[in-house]
Amino acid sequence: MKVAEPAAVAVAYNEIKSRAESRWRELANGDKPVIMVGTATCGRAAGALQVLKTLRNEVKKHNLDCPVVEVGCMGHCHAEPIVMIKKPGYPFISYGYVNPVVAERLVKEFLLGDDPCLESVLGALEENDLVPSLADFPRAVYEKKIILQNCGQIDPTDIDHYVARDGYAALARVLQMPPDDDVINEVKKSGLRGRGGAGFPAGQKWHACRSTPPGPRYIICNGDEGDPGAFMDRAILESDPHSVIEGMIIAGYAIGASYGYIYVRAEYPLAVARLEIALRQARKLNLLGKNILGSGFSFHIRLFQGSGAFVCGEATALAASIEGKPGTPRPKPPRMTTEGLFGRPTVVNNVKTLAFVPPIIRNGAAWFTSIGTKDSPGTAVFALAGKIANTGLVEVPMGTTLRQVIFDVGGGIPKGKKFKAVQIGGPSGGCLPESALDLPIDFDSLQDAGAMMGSGGMVVLDEDDCMVEIARYFLEFTQRESCGKCTFCRLGTKQMLAILDDITLGQGKEGDIDTLLQLAEDVKLGSLCGLGKTAPNPVLTTLRYFKDEYEAHITEGRCPALMCRELIAYYILPDKCERSCDACVGTCTVEAITPNKKRIKVIDQEKCVKCNTCLVACPPQYNAVIKLSPPSEVPAAK
Repeated sequence: MKVAEPAAVAVAYNEIKSRAESRWRELANGDKPVIMVGTATCGRAAGALQVLKTLRNEVKKHNLDCPVVEVGCMGHCHAEPIVMIKKPGYPFISYGYVNPVVAERLVKEFLLGDDPCLESVLGALEENDLVPSLADFPRAVYEKKIILQNCGQIDPTDIDHYVARDGYAALARVLQMPPDDDVINEVKKSGLRGRGGAGFPAGQKWHACRSTPPGPRYIICNGDEGDPGAFMDRAILESDPHSVIEGMIIAGYAIGASYGYIYVRAEYPLAVARLEIALRQARKLNLLGKNILGSGFSFHIRLFQGSGAFVCGEATALAASIEGKPGTPRPKPPRMTTEGLFGRPTVVNNVKTLAFVPPIIRNGAAWFTSIGTKDSPGTAVFALAGKIANTGLVEVPMGTTLRQVIFDVGGGIPKGKKFKAVQIGGPSGGCLPESALDLPIDFDSLQDAGAMMGSGGMVVLDEDDCMVEIARYFLEFTQRESCGKCTFCRLGTKQMLAILDDITLGQGKEGDIDTLLQLAEDVKLGSLCGLGKTAPNPVLTTLRYFKDEYEAHITEGRCPALMCRELIAYYILPDKCERSCDACVGTCTVEAITPNKKRIKVIDQEKCVKCNTCLVACPPQYNAVIKLSPPSEVPAAK
């Protein structure tokens, strides 16, 4: 490929950037206030669109010259809806848990007056003497934002916001470099490993693809994020789509490809909409399409919506889906880098992997390797979900411990409950116990512990979670999502699930644990793709670390976590039941609770569906409802 004249590319890019910087300065550093509202999926679920509407109505009603801009997710999903306000003379202040009433107050009391409404402040985006800075929060000590640095800070539907923050600068640079000698080598030296789960070196994959005989080659961005509890890729695509597009174009230039596909699941309508806007804008500014920035290099991207099959996250199944075939994996070799999409050499990279490429090119490989660990450089992005105080997104250097992420960044376990385990790596990952909390987060350490990095889902579990049920839940997911091509995956996981069903129903028998272990090994060895090979991981790790819970279910008919319905029963303690209180009676939907002659409530065990509403409804000062496992009778009222 002929390298472009440096001057021509630089001039074309500098014209684009000069205009973008001018618009950005006017918005973020001008002499008028600006309001930013987080309207990613997490914000919308919490009511951000109503807040946005209120703010725009109030600004219009008071004739304020104040733009109201939609931005993406800044990671503090637990505090949504989030509103950020920059008023001349004040720092850029972030407000959390905003509702329409608070939004109205922010306009009237802060923008029209001088009251910054400190009671609603989440933190300031920069150091100041007025309100605490977000950089002073405990989590900031561990966070290192690279691919999340723009998320929640820019309008994802305005390309100028991205360009003003050095967006597409890396593309302009690589268009003046030899693709193989410089671009691929820089990615190789960075040690960037694929963030989709396997952790394969990205530069090595690119080199293998470029080394194939001349002809069409393809880049595929894998945005088919299907792990329960994972939403990292979705947040990036919704909040900073141009970072992924720029990474794709650079990858295309490096391997000699002219076409790329972004494969994103149709269940992400907001991500799809914002990607479509971003692609149109990039084409309009000649950052995508024919003769990019006058370089002579052309690259085209097509957005492809998957229909939600989890197995299509596997590279060969994903390629088959794009080709219009059933999304089922095929044997390897041949590898995708030699025979992939439409039978041509193809590189498949995850959303996060591609988003890392522009900052690596801008800052250099040495900068990237200075972050994280020797064998796992850079940062890891996790979606914190489950029994954790601060749900949301976090980006930390590789090597940060699980304890630091869960307790220092995530705020620990709410309601005074005790930490029990963390499910990391999605259905293909594993459950790690409290003894593993000081384990460094990197590809190899997690694998040695029986889990895996996966795409970045981290589901925290507390003392009320039954590990047998958790294993059953994740195995049910993978068994349902199996394409059925492999006998071991299709039938082996089905038999494992049947055994787990029996155990959680109190019908487990001696020998079930040995059978599960044997089936797990058979499924791992006999499955064709990663779905089947890793499907037993949740079972294997729970057996490794929580075998006593399996034994309690099987030998004692008892669920230690009081979670499995068939192994528990609800009772009302007669000595604690308040005669004048009917809270449990009113909440029982099946009318299983009735008062006796002395107004003491009694639960009819045959009618009870064990929905837990009576326990929740019972006033804490009485605490009369109890849950027992195994089911047993309590003393009758005297």
